[in-house]
Formats: sequence, C-alpha cells, structure tokens
Amino acid sequence: MAWIYLVIASLFEICWTFCLKFMSVQKLRTISWGAFFSRREHWEILLPFAGYVVFGVGNIIFFSMSMKQISATTALAAWMGLTLIGTRLAEIYFFKQPSNLYQFLYMGLILVGIIGLKQTD
Repeated sequence: MAWIYLVIASLFEICWTFCLKFMSVQKLRTISWGAFFSRREHWEILLPFAGYVVFGVGNIIFFSMSMKQISATTALAAWMGLTLIGTRLAEIYFFKQPSNLYQFLYMGLILVGIIGLKQTD
C-alpha cells in the first residue's frame, strides 16, 4: 500500500507543479473581493492558488504515509523520479512541448532505477 501512496503523492506533486506554473500574484491583487462571485475571471485567477494548497497538502499527507513503510532515501528518489517523468509527460501531452527519443530513453532509465530501488528495499 505504501507504494500506492507514493504514486498518489507524485500525482499530487505533478498537479501542484502546474498550479504553481499558472499562479499569478499580480492577477490575484486585481480581484475585487466585493464582487468576487459575479465575475468568472476571479475564479480563474483563484483556482491555481486553491489547487496549490490542496495538492500541496495532499502531497505531504500521502508522501508521509508512504514513508512509514519505505525507507526515506528510496521513497524520496522514487517520488522525485515519478514526479519528473509525470511532469514531462504532461508537458508533452497537454502543452504540446517538443520531445525526442533521448528524453524517453532517459525517462526509461529513471524508471529502471525506481524499479531497482523498489526491488532492493
């Protein structure tokens, strides 16, 4: 179950990363809180901030649950590797970032390392 928690924590971290990417403190300052519910733009500005908090807290909860049964070094390496791969795949799929064969090769090597760490833990 700890490895499932680790994967969930990685998914939360990926979402947290993209919330961070879309946050804008400048736009947050432009919200007129008196008329917050009447304008759709206000929700679009506030949503990344809400996601930042929710996904950040979820990440911490699930990562800490996974570390109860997985050693800290193995959990951290696997969590970071899964997060890196997931973030890159999301950039390729959702944001149409260019990619090449070498990137997939190196992501495969990261996966091999994660599997190796899991097998030896």
